[in-house]
Amino acid sequence: MKAITSRDNPNVKRLHALATSSRERRSSALTLLDGAHLMQAALDAGWPLREIVVSAQGLERPEIRGIVERCGALPVLQLTDPLFAHVSPVDTPSGILAVIDIPNSPMPKGLCDSLLVLDGVQDAGNLGTILRTAAAAGLKEVLLTPGCAQAWSPRVLRAGMGGHFCLRIHEHVQVADVLRGYRGQILATGLGAGAQPLYECDLRGPVAWLFGAEGQGLSAEVAALASGLVVIPMPGAVESLNVGAAAAICLFEQVRQQGAVARG
Repeated sequence: MKAITSRDNPNVKRLHALATSSRERRSSALTLLDGAHLMQAALDAGWPLREIVVSAQGLERPEIRGIVERCGALPVLQLTDPLFAHVSPVDTPSGILAVIDIPNSPMPKGLCDSLLVLDGVQDAGNLGTILRTAAAAGLKEVLLTPGCAQAWSPRVLRAGMGGHFCLRIHEHVQVADVLRGYRGQILATGLGAGAQPLYECDLRGPVAWLFGAEGQGLSAEVAALASGLVVIPMPGAVESLNVGAAAAICLFEQVRQQGAVARG
């Protein structure tokens, strides 16, 4: 374990850049996991860690000491509490971070299973929540258009609560090219002509779900790919749902229908 006490240390500068700069994360293909829960999820999934960073105060916690011990010979940096707060990607430092590689998931040919397309979702909390929901619903492939937040940023990872480790996440995707020839339904939520109530749709087969930005919805280019529109019944006096809530309702209605088929 290497103890660091100076803000001028190159490791501190590197960690601070990973915490604060999307450009640095892209150029280095590295990012930070923040917190004991997220690191436990990564370890349970067999996700490789490069390096662990702990605060002096954090190392006093049994949970964090247990993670350090579990990682065996992995390099460990111990920072003073003020230095750890400086490199922490969140306002309330957790006491432990890990450096990981950002995976480069190759796009599979001939997508045929259900998948999720996110178009311009920029809020880190929403994006992480949707990724967690997709993982919980059993999806494997998630396509993000160039307008989305960086999927592997520390804040999105924290909101995802380990969902990233169950998914193949493809960023900066030209969706029209990838979905050409997709044999399942391509569905978007909306109120346009011909929109069908969600609970009346047949979702037992594969579906490519399209969800758009929080305020603007789908771009015209992505919306044009939809083979059908679904509407979520809302008897209450609200205009629309948060994109994370809408995604959860749609994905788990599909889970319900497919479960009914599996039960025979």
